[in-house]
Amino acid sequence: MPRSYPPEFRRKVLDLVASGRKVAEVARLLGISEQTIYVWHRQHLIDTGQLPGTNSSDLSELAAARKRIAELEAELAIHRRAAGLLPSMGSIGDCVDCQSLRTGSRKDRVVPAVSV
Repeated sequence: MPRSYPPEFRRKVLDLVASGRKVAEVARLLGISEQTIYVWHRQHLIDTGQLPGTNSSDLSELAAARKRIAELEAELAIHRRAAGLLPSMGSIGDCVDCQSLRTGSRKDRVVPAVSV
C-alpha cells in the first residue's frame, strides 16, 4: 500500500515547487519520488478547477461509500450463511410442532391461541 502523507506536508511540497525549486531537487531533499509530487500537483489543479477531474472531497466520499458497501456485503454474506444453516420451514406455522399445538395433539405444552 502506498505511503500516506499529511495534507500539510503535501501543501508545503507544492509550495516549494511553486516557489521555483525543481521537482527533482525537492523530491531528493525530502526522500519522496518525483512522480508523487507530479500526482499531488495534478490533484491540486483538479481541486482548484484548473483541470477537469474528480476533486479530493469527492474521492474521499467515494472511498467511504465503497468501504461501507464492502461492510454491508460482508454482513449480508454472514446472514445468508446463517439462513442456510436454519431448517427450511416454508411459511409460518408449517412446522410439525406448530400443527400439533394448533390441533391440541400435544398435551405436554400449553400455548395460548394467537389470532393473526
